[in-house]
Amino acid sequence: MGAGGRSNPHDDESNVVIKRAPTTKPPFTLADIKRAIPPHCFERSMIKSFSYLLADLTAASILYLLATVFIPRLPYPFSYVVWPLYWFLQGCVFMGIWLIAHECGHHAFSDYAWLEDTIGFVLHSCLLTPYFSWKISHRRHHANTGSLDRDEVYVPKTRSTLNTAAFYLDNPIGRTLTLIVKLTLGWYIYLSINAAGRPYDKFASHYDPRSPIFSDGERVLILMSDIGLLAFSYVLYNVAMIQGFAWLFFVYGGPLMVMNAFLVTITYLHHTHPSLPHFADSEWNWMKGAFATVDRDYGILNKVFHNITDTHVLHHLFSYIPHYHAMEATKAIRPILGEFYQSDDTPFFVALWRESKNCLFIEPDESDEKNKGVYWYSNKY
Repeated sequence: MGAGGRSNPHDDESNVVIKRAPTTKPPFTLADIKRAIPPHCFERSMIKSFSYLLADLTAASILYLLATVFIPRLPYPFSYVVWPLYWFLQGCVFMGIWLIAHECGHHAFSDYAWLEDTIGFVLHSCLLTPYFSWKISHRRHHANTGSLDRDEVYVPKTRSTLNTAAFYLDNPIGRTLTLIVKLTLGWYIYLSINAAGRPYDKFASHYDPRSPIFSDGERVLILMSDIGLLAFSYVLYNVAMIQGFAWLFFVYGGPLMVMNAFLVTITYLHHTHPSLPHFADSEWNWMKGAFATVDRDYGILNKVFHNITDTHVLHHLFSYIPHYHAMEATKAIRPILGEFYQSDDTPFFVALWRESKNCLFIEPDESDEKNKGVYWYSNKY
């Protein structure tokens, strides 16, 4: 774990001391970090961006053809083994396509915002994500990362606000059930009712143009997102009427569930780690929040996911850097960041279980009188 600061208690399973990230003012500025990055890393190439999109769409098409032509010809029971393999592979490709649309929302795909919004809208709608709705809330997440009052997603509970059910689920069976729900339905629960998001005074939903998440000038974009979802849902319905709902699930629904599971896993692990702080208004600033995230290692999937997994710290500093420059830029800034750079190469499936066990709620360090507005993860009741 690349981290600095004081140490947390030992991890119950690995007996490894986790060092907390520093929360002091860094000895460098954002301008210092930017100067360390080669200038070409900030350049967007439309040709290169489209080449990655074309590669992903080609991979998805090849997997679709293999699945629909060859899997049905396999003798029983081999098809029951190969279909889940197809779901996993196609789900990973879907994740890559989803992330290219995510880059469109960050103005990292091309120099033309209208083109990015058009591509992002189409791709996300085809993956049942409300493009403009999520783009807006995600932009506010980047502007307020780590703030207990204004961050938009993965805002942890304090011990006093933790739901009573969480205490009863704090055991292997409860954690397993929680993870199953989170990985299968978590993405749509978040979009629908803002679960794990910032608390609002009234009902908040990414599908509702009147939601308090959005300003009056943004409500027409939310309506457009909903229309995009309804239009593609109508396409899916007509496909199901021709091919059958079972066919639709096997070809499209299974991979989409895998994509959603990875989407939740990636975002959860980027912002949940025993070393990461959260801040009350008295302590928060944008730079502190940008460093309150951690790079993870997904092995070969790092490339499939366009390196959003292992360059996320950079992404929170300069979200408009294209993914094909992100590795070079990350290597350039690590010497500058020093202990302010956080990374963890624990296998993601191990980290998912560990963090779900050790990061139940947040509380201030009672021994730190100077930083009462800094909160740390804990599982000690």
